[in-house]
Amino acid sequence: MSKEYKIHKRIPTISEYIKLCNSVGWTEFINFDVAEESLNQSLFGVVIQYEDEIVGMGRVIGDGKIYFYIQDIAVMPKHQNKGIGSIIMGVISEYLKENAPEKSFVGLFASKGKEAFYNRYGLNKHDGMTGMFGVIHDHKVK
Repeated sequence: MSKEYKIHKRIPTISEYIKLCNSVGWTEFINFDVAEESLNQSLFGVVIQYEDEIVGMGRVIGDGKIYFYIQDIAVMPKHQNKGIGSIIMGVISEYLKENAPEKSFVGLFASKGKEAFYNRYGLNKHDGMTGMFGVIHDHKVK
């Protein structure tokens, strides 16, 4: 990663979060009306700065004892393929190493085609377990 990029161990502000989500096409998938409260409940966050702009982010959510979920790994398209995602995951991995107790469960949902990237950080499919999720629409899980 170039010296032009700076690492900040903090959650993104709501405006940074919205801008990054929009830049990677998540606009239709995020309820921005409650996003700031969600961000404030994060266990850990990291943002990457280029000049005066935040161009990447990642965070950890969960109960801080047994369950840790890696969320919102996003890098602006014009800054992708420059090692920023690896830096974000490295910082998050270090946080987990220092803060997650033995036998903690670490999970994430990866975009299709990105599985190999996350495998490098010990995140894999597991025999006997199936990742599942639903999304609330009209007060029902769909």
